[in-house]
Formats: sequence, C-alpha cells, structure tokens
Amino acid sequence: MSSLVDPHGGCGLVALLIPAAERPAELERARSMKKVHMTSREVSDVLMMAMGAYTPIDGFMDEGDWRGVCQAMKLVSGVFWPIPITLSCDQDRADGIDLEEEVALLDGESGEIIAMMEVTDKYTPDKTLECERIYKTTDPAHPGVEKVLQQGVVNLAGRVRCLSEGTYPDKYPGLYIRPARARAMFAENGWSRVAAFQTRNPMQRAHEHLVKIALEVTDGVFIHQVLGKLKPGDIPAQVRTEAIQAMIDHYFVAGTIIQAGYPIEMRYAGPREALLHALIRQNYGCSHLIVGRDHAGVGDYYGPFDAHHIFDTLWDGALVTRALKIDITFFCTACYGMATAKTCPHEDQQRIHISGTQQRDMLSRGADIPIEFSRPEVVKILRNYYSGNPEE
Repeated sequence: MSSLVDPHGGCGLVALLIPAAERPAELERARSMKKVHMTSREVSDVLMMAMGAYTPIDGFMDEGDWRGVCQAMKLVSGVFWPIPITLSCDQDRADGIDLEEEVALLDGESGEIIAMMEVTDKYTPDKTLECERIYKTTDPAHPGVEKVLQQGVVNLAGRVRCLSEGTYPDKYPGLYIRPARARAMFAENGWSRVAAFQTRNPMQRAHEHLVKIALEVTDGVFIHQVLGKLKPGDIPAQVRTEAIQAMIDHYFVAGTIIQAGYPIEMRYAGPREALLHALIRQNYGCSHLIVGRDHAGVGDYYGPFDAHHIFDTLWDGALVTRALKIDITFFCTACYGMATAKTCPHEDQQRIHISGTQQRDMLSRGADIPIEFSRPEVVKILRNYYSGNPEE
C-alpha cells in the first residue's frame, strides 16, 4: 500500500483523457459539434484535467463553484479549491449553445480539437469580484487580471472529456510526467515524503539551497517546471531543462531528485496560486511544496511572504500537502556560504542576490555572472542560448 499522500478530494485521481482506442471515433463525432475556441490558459486547464493534475474537478466550473472559489476557496461540495477554472466565450456563441448540448473545445491557436464538453451552465461572471479576490488587484497591467478582462462575457460550464494532450508528450519526452506516473516513480524510489519545487526559470544557487534544505527533511525532491505559456523574455523550457539537469548532475546526490514538467500556464496570482500549486502537487503525491520568497508573484502586487501566510488561513483538512516555508535565500560574503534571512546576521551589502530579470539582462549583455549566484555549468548553457538568440 502506498505511503504517499492521497489525491485531493479523497476520490482517487480523476484523469479525463479518453482511452486511446476510443479517441478516433470520438474525434470524428466532435467534428460535427458546435465549436468553442479556447485561449492558451483554457487549453492549459484542459490538459491539466486530462492528466489528473486538477483532481477532483471534472470540467469547467459552473456559477456556484466559481462564486464559492472566489469568495471562500470552496467548491459547492465543500472541497477546497483556490482559483476558478473557467471557460469563456462571447454572447453570440453562448446564445447559440443549448444547455445539455455537447460542444467541441478547440485550441484557439492550432485549431486542434482538444476536448468535448456537455454544457450544463451558462453565466456572466463578475470580473471585478474575481480579480479582487484572486489577484488582490483590478490593475489591467497585472498579467492575470489582463487575462480575466480579455475573457468573453459568458462562462460555459460542464464535464470535460479530453481527446488530446497536444504536443506536450512528444515535445517533452521523459519530462512530461502525469500524476499517476510520478506516484509510481516515488514509490519505486522508496519515497513517502516528497517535496515539490515549482519553477519557471533556470535554477541558480538560491534555488539550489532551497532544494537542499528540503532534502534534509524529505526523501526526495520533485523539481517540477512550467511547460505552459510564459511571459515574454522567459527562457524556453528546453534550455531551462538542460540547465536544471546540469545542476542536478553536478551538485546533487544521485537518486534524490526527479526533474519533470507539466502544462500549466502561470496566472501570477501570488498567494492563491501557491495554494493551487500545493493542491496540484498533492495529486502528484508530494507531501510538501517549497514556498520561498514571492511565490508565483509578479511585480509588487504581493508582499514577499504573502504566499507563506495564506497557508495559515486554511481550515483543517483543506489540504494535505504542506508548505515548506523558507526565508529569502542568498550567498553571504561574511558567512562565506549560502544562507537565509533567518540564519544570516549580516548586512544586505554582504549578500549577493540577483533577480531573474537582472540575470537575463546580464546574460544578454555578456556580463559576468558571479559564481556565488549561479553555478558555472548552468551559466555556460545559458550563455550559449543567449549568444545564439540575442533578441531574447
């Protein structure tokens, strides 16, 4: 019997991908249905449902679930859920769809039919309420708010049946790992306490230190990177994967790390998104999520430790996966080693910390990256990327 944490919701993994043998006939049937074109975020959400990462939800949220999630982080069933998972369209498209009608869901960029959905609800969401509750701002400059404001005026809800995982399995072989497979890998390694490390950037030494702290109190770490759409200027997943693997190969004990990726698209919702990341990692079998400074944040919309504090507001039983809260991490020239604000007594002038934005700027200019900030094997890979892609 597995000693890993149970999937969220207490009902086992809910993976919505139709069995391979049934897909050709179902796809042919979907071609005759009315079409709803999805944004990249909505496609990402469908793919997360397909693989079981969004267990226990089985489709896009109706008005009751949407409102409950926004206001109280609860589905109508009472199950904890921190961020709405919704599908929108314009009024004309919604008016042309009947309740209980089955529609085809298309990737708006590629035109591929990704899934089918039986529409059980149509409603007009309060976008201001959603932005205020989820993002703590209505500023359209916030990338998550911008996405909400760009949505259609009507949300469609219903159970989803997935026909495709897009290009991810072929594009990222060995990296695209579904929750059921991750759980099997942890069990094969004899891991029961597993910490997840969420990243959308190559790892520098502060990240390395976070993971090594986690290794001291768990059996292994699941370095889990974002494969969905990122912000302009972010380093592509293939380059990031190579750089992370170089760090794993040179600076971690063999058998303590698994690197993987998943198709989520970041919302940059700060504290609420940290909770979603923990919920997803519970479905993967992780007992802990490493939560450092400004987890899933953007700009100055959230305090550096808001994502720490929000875990303390949850009710008993909301989540099994716990936050492994770690302070600001850096190299201290006085301590002459990696440290956090909790362990280092020295002034900020003696602390070397460079933001991802600063590092990207330094790499694009060919400037030296301090060895105290990033490992040379990692910097070499990133320099090769930037030298071949100066416009990035």
